[in-house]
Amino acid sequence: MKKYIIPGIILAIVAFLALNAWSTYNSFVTIDQDVEAQWGKVQVQYQRRMDLIPNLVRTVQGYAAHESETYENVTRARAGLDAAMNAAGADSASAVPASETDFQRYNSAQDGLNRALSIYVNAVREAYPDLKADTQFVSLQDQLEGTENRIATERGRYTEIVRDYNVRVRKFPANIWAGLFGYHAKPQFAADEAAATAPTVQF
Repeated sequence: MKKYIIPGIILAIVAFLALNAWSTYNSFVTIDQDVEAQWGKVQVQYQRRMDLIPNLVRTVQGYAAHESETYENVTRARAGLDAAMNAAGADSASAVPASETDFQRYNSAQDGLNRALSIYVNAVREAYPDLKADTQFVSLQDQLEGTENRIATERGRYTEIVRDYNVRVRKFPANIWAGLFGYHAKPQFAADEAAATAPTVQF
């Protein structure tokens, strides 16, 4: 019987490790898919904002008739908005950016778009006071504000899911299997330092 004890112990250890690896891998797959799904929801809200902006611009253009100086000011603000939109669009990614650098570039582009949009709307308010009462303009403002709230909500949910994922990846002994299976900590949203300062319109 003694000659079977050591092989039995080894077999039990191997079986335990195999079971643990199988269970851990499946949990990684599940939470990784949760992260990807939540990232998709963040992107949906970013895209909603992008889709609303052309409508806002067209509405303003309908009012931008006679005053050349005012029109130049709004056009200048819109140029910044267009540049930010292009940057945000160029940095879009269907999957969660793998590196911290890519994630920060994407995040910076979206934050830049948000700041440019705020400047554009403020410029419009100053340039065309009567536009504040226009139903379509008010509706678009409400939709943009609602979109920003949705973006904040989905980013918050993404942060929570990634936090759980990163804790799981870094905990022992799961971190051993994470390294073997190619699962690594994912980048997180960080507060934009510029967000602490209210945007101002300067021409």
